Amino acid sequence: MNAPSKSALRPSHAQAIGWTGFLILGILGFTWGSSFILIKKTLQVFDPVQVACLRLSITAIALAPVAWRRKAIVQWVRWPYYLAVGLLGTAVPAFLFAFAQQKVSSSVAGMLNTLTPLFTLVLGIVFFRAKVIWAKVLGVSIGLAGAAVLILLGQQGALSGNIWHSLLIVLATVCYGANLNVVASCFPREDTLTLSAVSYTMVGLPALAMLGFGTDFVQHLYADTHSALAGLGYASILSMGGTVIASVLFFKLVQQTSAVFSSMVAYLMPVVALGWGLLDGETLTVFHLLGIALIMTGVYLSRR
Repeated sequence: MNAPSKSALRPSHAQAIGWTGFLILGILGFTWGSSFILIKKTLQVFDPVQVACLRLSITAIALAPVAWRRKAIVQWVRWPYYLAVGLLGTAVPAFLFAFAQQKVSSSVAGMLNTLTPLFTLVLGIVFFRAKVIWAKVLGVSIGLAGAAVLILLGQQGALSGNIWHSLLIVLATVCYGANLNVVASCFPREDTLTLSAVSYTMVGLPALAMLGFGTDFVQHLYADTHSALAGLGYASILSMGGTVIASVLFFKLVQQTSAVFSSMVAYLMPVVALGWGLLDGETLTVFHLLGIALIMTGVYLSRR
């Protein structure tokens, strides 16, 4: 579910796209699009703080050896920027999605997550002096209109709680957008695996300590071992598949094909999220279709 760094979206050499490129694209769309149903399932076992800490902890455990082995090439004097990438790219969104999906369906969460490229553009223009192109501004406007439809009309009338919970997801996409701009501005030539390993370990190890000593996770594990292990399994798939493995696959896809082809994963994610939601009994209305259609139109226009 984590958004790919903008440094990974730089155009690569033009190459013929073989079947492996389409296979990797499909795997990525399925993996990242499945993140939202996995969050939903994990929330059925653990509370939002535990879910977020589990995601961060498992990711850090997986990537800490990489960070340790590459510590000699890390520019530690720039640790605040590494920390910013960790916070904006994974830590803060992990908590926001966990709390939001207590009231927001996994399919709607997947649709709203598609706002990330739109906020990347907006923040790039406002804070990073990106060039203003009015066709892109129009795309952002249409996309935000689609988000408003989803938030205001796509929640089966239960507006009081779901509006605010939906806005938590919007805030998470703002974090993702800010992170992409930070990476592009501060780490234009950084090795992406090293950057991810260091940044995610910096925020994941404190989350691991919080999980063990600041929550009742251990007691829960002993009190209801069967359900806790199931929830731990969902969180492990979410962390290892959606963050660690998917990131490596995405960077490989960019190198083998092109930035434009790789960015098509953004169009597959909400489709997968919607499919999982329907299989899990979530309701689809005409407002959901209208909202996601507007958002995807906005994303398309903003990327032209």
